[in-house]
Amino acid sequence: MSTMRSGIGWDSHRLEAGRPLILGGVRIEHPDGLGLAGHSDADVLTHAVIDALLGAAGLDDIGTHFPDTDERWRGADSIALLQASAALVRGAGLELVNIDATVLIELPKLGARKHEMRDRIAAACGIAHTQVNIKATTGEGMGFVGRGEGIAALAVAMLSGA
Repeated sequence: MSTMRSGIGWDSHRLEAGRPLILGGVRIEHPDGLGLAGHSDADVLTHAVIDALLGAAGLDDIGTHFPDTDERWRGADSIALLQASAALVRGAGLELVNIDATVLIELPKLGARKHEMRDRIAAACGIAHTQVNIKATTGEGMGFVGRGEGIAALAVAMLSGA
């Protein structure tokens, strides 16, 4: 009998000068030339998806598998980390049903770039792009997102299997 398992992931990073802005594996130009600070490429969207997958599979979290105290992960491509995480999920006998994620971002507007992000995440997970949904919202001028100090992402993943 197949069971359904869900997981949730959340990540946030501050914006700073001199860093690339990468979301869902897609490089995006910030109007103020800002990017996300972090040990890896700081891709908050992909990190949230990784935690959602690992959580649904009962495989702990991104910090356990790719700790920021390990120099191997400095500057790491988060899409590669997602591929490795999806392989762990499949290795546990689970199948990815869908991913739904929201990016909390004041600027830049993501618009059509959401489709590129969806395609990159789907490819990394080995699933159809129709199994991934990416949304974006602003902070309406409130909090660290609204003030343009950082970006956050929330993701939910559904798995099926034993």
